[in-house]
Parts: sequence; C-alpha cells; structure tokens
Amino acid sequence: MQLDLFGQSSAVTETSKSNLINLIPGLRYVEHYIGVAEHDALLRCIDAQSWITDLKRRVQHYGYQYDYKARKIAKDMQLGNLPTWLQTVACRLHQDGYISTVPDQVIVNEYEPGQGIASHIDCEPCFDNIIISLSLGSGCIMNLTHKIEKTKVPIWLAPGSIVVLQGEARYEWLHGISPRKTDEQDGRKLERKRRVSLTFRKVVL
Repeated sequence: MQLDLFGQSSAVTETSKSNLINLIPGLRYVEHYIGVAEHDALLRCIDAQSWITDLKRRVQHYGYQYDYKARKIAKDMQLGNLPTWLQTVACRLHQDGYISTVPDQVIVNEYEPGQGIASHIDCEPCFDNIIISLSLGSGCIMNLTHKIEKTKVPIWLAPGSIVVLQGEARYEWLHGISPRKTDEQDGRKLERKRRVSLTFRKVVL
C-alpha cells in the first residue's frame, strides 16, 4: 500500500489524479504543498484559538467574518489583519503564483469523521475569482459537481495539499464533502479521521 508523507494511504495513483483534475478547467491540485513540520505547527496554532460552534461543524474566521445565512461580507465585518501564522501562508500562495493578490480572509473548518459540507459555490460577489483550500489532518474525498450537467468528479485531498479553484472550477462547479466516516476509492475503504481545512480568499467589497 502506498503511503503519503503523513503516513496515510494514497487514495488514487498520480495518473488517475491528473486525469480527474484535467476534466475541470481551472482546477489545480498540489499534493505536498507543506511538509509535516509546518502541517503540525499550523494545527497547533489552530487548536490554540477559540472555535465558533453555531454550525454543525466547528469553524474559525480570520480577516473578515462571513455571514453564512445572508451570504455576504461587508466592510464592518472586518476582524483585523490575518495573524502571522496565516499571513505567512497567504503570502506564500501569492508568491508561488497560485493567487494574483494576497488573500485577506480565511475560514478554518473542522470535520470530524461523519461530518461534511453541502455542495456549494463560494459566494460570487463576496470573494475574488480564486479560492484555495489547504488540508490538514485526515485526507478525504471532495466531490466537484457541474452545476448544469451534474457531472461529478471525486478528488482526493491529502493532508498538506492545496486545491485551487479558478475560472470554470470556481464558478461552474459546486464542491462539497459527503458526511460519512469512510471514503471508497479504487475498491479500497479509507477511514476518515479529524480533518481541518483552511480556505484562503480575497474579499470583494
């Protein structure tokens, strides 16, 4: 069984991943964007902060508060600058060419086994045209579904990886995670553990 840098089994081969990703224009996936030491340090920083618990999953907001019900962000919802441990990653994403401007808003989502998030497109008037998600903890499968054709493409998100949604991937495909405790890929059942995602975005006011 092939293991990744974090000791978890890889869900699909590199060839299979490339074939799936190539089906969606504007989708990019980088498996080992951060190493084990930085991965663990980020988790420690996150776990030292306070969680918001009014959703089915725990979340943290940085830069700007996002109103889930109204699906909006306004100037008076600014929380302040990103903390240093997030600003460092945001600047690197920009320097590495994955996003045209430095992100100024981050939402941290925690997913325990059995938790997920409904398929959605990130608020179009709220955020710029590039969305980046960094995965920590457990790997899982994220499903991308074309909003008209309903074509579904499953993408394995490994710990330490980033997925970039731009253009068609950002505006024409919904992304979501099914609420289950295992993922099945290539005939294998992969157990989920705790997963934490960091979603980096540039706010449009």
